[in-house]
Amino acid sequence: MGDPGGVARPSVQALPQLKDRMTFLYLEHSTLGRQDGAITVTDENGVVHIPAAQVTVLLLGPGTRVTHRAMELMGDAGVSVVWVGEHGVRYYAHGRALNAHTNLLTRQAELVSNTRKHLDVVRKMYQLRFPDEDVSRLTMQQLRGREGSRVRNAYRKAAQQNGIAWHGRKYRPEDFASGDPVNQALSAGNACLYGLAHGVITALGCAPGLGFVHVGHECSFVYDIADLYKAETTIPVAFEVAAQKPEDLPSVVRHKVRDALVAHHILERMVHDIRWLFADQGDDSAEDAVYLWDDQTGNVENGINYGRQER
Repeated sequence: MGDPGGVARPSVQALPQLKDRMTFLYLEHSTLGRQDGAITVTDENGVVHIPAAQVTVLLLGPGTRVTHRAMELMGDAGVSVVWVGEHGVRYYAHGRALNAHTNLLTRQAELVSNTRKHLDVVRKMYQLRFPDEDVSRLTMQQLRGREGSRVRNAYRKAAQQNGIAWHGRKYRPEDFASGDPVNQALSAGNACLYGLAHGVITALGCAPGLGFVHVGHECSFVYDIADLYKAETTIPVAFEVAAQKPEDLPSVVRHKVRDALVAHHILERMVHDIRWLFADQGDDSAEDAVYLWDDQTGNVENGINYGRQER
């Protein structure tokens, strides 16, 4: 068969940087297709065109269908796709990394594999939570205790501000409707935050499963990053919306969370914080270079015949 048509595949360098994109879009009961460089969303009200290169994450709710051509475009443009529903986030696909190099991925693997360096990253994560304190000498047990207190205080403060009785985080992932309004709102809001974190992580070329605080799950690093911002985004939004008792609580939560992510510059901060955690000096404009590994001298240049150096 011949070329199916459409615009040419964009180069990574031609795509907008991650920090300049929209956070996420939630879609349901619609069909996603493609027209040139735009994702088409068709439902009973008509057709809407979404520039693929301007979106970070698409959250696809119940009743969505996607064509092969649409997925091809999203992959080329580095758009992450997350199927969501009452069971929370189900991560099925992501686009290409927006980096043309593996500096961050290599650094992540190095840090997660060394106990001392692993702990250094964990402490930096907690330093982001407690910017006015020195946590460099705290043990993992002490750090977990401090984090537990911080989150409990965030829940308690939000409950008091909105006049809601709070009985703790209780939910069953397999039964969204069984939770009280606050827990439903927290689950819906966290799904959006997890989707954005997953999109940023994969777009930067990092591994979602190589976590530092969370380990052993395919989304461990996603949870690590999302947890940095819950206290200022999803937690206050969840209590605020639950107090309003809207008819469609998940929809209201998604809109409120999207506004909060924009207001607090979470997308830009995720990019900055991940780079800071890994102390990487590269950027998205780095040359698309391939090297050969050498156990004695480090990386050596690719594309050279080293046969004459053999002895």
